[in-house]
Amino acid sequence: MVTSIRAHASDSDPRVAILLAVYNGMPWIEEQVQSILAQQNVNISIFISIDPSSDNCEQWCLTLAKSEARVTVIERGISQQSATQNFFNLIRQVDISPFDYIGFSDQDDIWLPTKIKMATNALQAGAFDGYSSNVEAFWESGKRALINKAQKQTRWDHFFEAAGPGCTYMLTNQLMTAIKNRLLQSPNLSESIGFHDWFCYAFAREYNYRWFIDHNSYMYYRQHNNNVVGVNQGLRAFLRRSKHVLSGEAINQSKNILAILSSDKRYAAKITLPSTPLDYLKLALRSRHCRRRFKDQCYFFMFCAIMSIYGVKH
Repeated sequence: MVTSIRAHASDSDPRVAILLAVYNGMPWIEEQVQSILAQQNVNISIFISIDPSSDNCEQWCLTLAKSEARVTVIERGISQQSATQNFFNLIRQVDISPFDYIGFSDQDDIWLPTKIKMATNALQAGAFDGYSSNVEAFWESGKRALINKAQKQTRWDHFFEAAGPGCTYMLTNQLMTAIKNRLLQSPNLSESIGFHDWFCYAFAREYNYRWFIDHNSYMYYRQHNNNVVGVNQGLRAFLRRSKHVLSGEAINQSKNILAILSSDKRYAAKITLPSTPLDYLKLALRSRHCRRRFKDQCYFFMFCAIMSIYGVKH
């Protein structure tokens, strides 16, 4: 059981809500929650949504919530079927009005004590609305690797990738309120979104909210066999993501995001997503605008060129 952890905080420190999605998380969740409660110079509240699990994590969270006032387990309703839908459930249900900032947490990482404070400092100092950062991935073998997502943002990168792992995100109340309202307006459309972090980043960029990607890392990003996404390293990860792109699933996710944004009659899309071989060829020629990292721009060009020749199923 997590012991009560009271890191230094005062009434003037930022009020932060952390949305934590849980599913069969018993092997890691205690260490994760401890690291959140130990955050320094912020007033923390954790809201947990638990998909039906076969381990004891639901009872563990309920027991913790009884003894720790900063932890709330929300009613999940029906099974969300995925981590993303569980996060969307949290966004819809949690009353975020008392909080200055809202962030996401996975169930299996470890946060350094200054993680949240560094994020809120960046938002306050730079007049940004959204924040994400690099992470340090680690494996049970002892291997560690810095995952760099802090390349310069491009014209359309938000339609084709997230701003980094969602567990690094911190959003202002204004931005999260706008995202929440759109999800409440489009519940059926949002069921087609596979990545909550990608959607939040795309929403922010399309509606001219300012986003900062920090080149520093303030957390350990655990890698194991049950990761929903995980780090894109190694041949297996490359083949998995290549299949995702070549099958058309990736571009369909972009189209689903655009569909939610377009449900706002005031929204004017800044891009036309491809549907014909010629469209894919045109997009290939604009690859430098579609991803942040040069290597990813090259892959993007290659995939679009392949799809322009062989086509994909939608």
